[in-house]
Amino acid sequence: MDNLATLPAGPGPASLIESVDARTKLAGSNRMEILLFALGTHETFGINVFKVREVCQTPSITKSPNMPAGVEGLISLRGNVIPVVSLTKAMHLADAPAGLGGSMMVTEYSKRTLGFLVHGVDRIIRVDWDRVRAPETVTGGGHNYITAITELDSGRLVSIVDVEQIMADTFGEAMVGQIDRIEGDEEYNIFFVDDSAVARKKIAEVLEKMGVHHRHAQNGMEAWTRLSGLAAHAQQTGRSLREEVNVILVDAEMPEMDGYVLTRNIKADKRFDGIPVVMHSSLSSEANRSMGRSVGVDAYVAKFDSEALADALRPLLLKSQRH
Repeated sequence: MDNLATLPAGPGPASLIESVDARTKLAGSNRMEILLFALGTHETFGINVFKVREVCQTPSITKSPNMPAGVEGLISLRGNVIPVVSLTKAMHLADAPAGLGGSMMVTEYSKRTLGFLVHGVDRIIRVDWDRVRAPETVTGGGHNYITAITELDSGRLVSIVDVEQIMADTFGEAMVGQIDRIEGDEEYNIFFVDDSAVARKKIAEVLEKMGVHHRHAQNGMEAWTRLSGLAAHAQQTGRSLREEVNVILVDAEMPEMDGYVLTRNIKADKRFDGIPVVMHSSLSSEANRSMGRSVGVDAYVAKFDSEALADALRPLLLKSQRH
């Protein structure tokens, strides 16, 4: 598979990700980098490099009472106290060996920093998003926590971990607070796409509280196919597409087509003129925001803050009705 390149690991685990920001240029090329790791089973797992701040040996962990299942305790990291989660326990991998594992991945996801204990870290691979598939046929351990799969040159499958689902099950789903309904009699329509079931549920909850009609897709390619179909139908019937879709909300990382390429496709197609695109992503660093701006997103919202999402969408929806 010549579109999959292995990157050198360097002298130690920390060097695996020291140039993450420099790799932001991969976004928008429909490619991603995955950090491979093991959990002591026969499977190979992966996580998007952009979610990982550093990799280190398992530190001394302070036990704390009343921790959720799977949380081993707390550590102090550069002045911040963060929880440490055993991925084997959080994913309910019954065939994983006992013990905490030898390595810890420090992840930053949806403005939350966590330590994930793993059996060991392997290397980084670079892969095209169109070779990353939804896990319809995954039956291995922890399959409920796999968001996608891809394949190594050897034919070995890599299961990409659904960090969002693990966080929701471990710490509880993010609460959607009081969201004001949009005043007036106008009908508002949003098309959104996200590969996470947890995110889709929460986005729908926000939109329903706002009184906004919505349709959705589960990955970038599906979204582009459906949006293209809506645009073609609008042309055939002589209607404006903006009567069907007022705002498009996209995730950044998705199987088959990422949100950057999806946004670029939308912005390059005159049928979508005047329809704003909002990127809603757990990849909330300034580098990722900059990449979003470079492909033309009209707003960038970090997951998952229901009020921030509503605040970003509201003015765009209201403006859409004035045109």
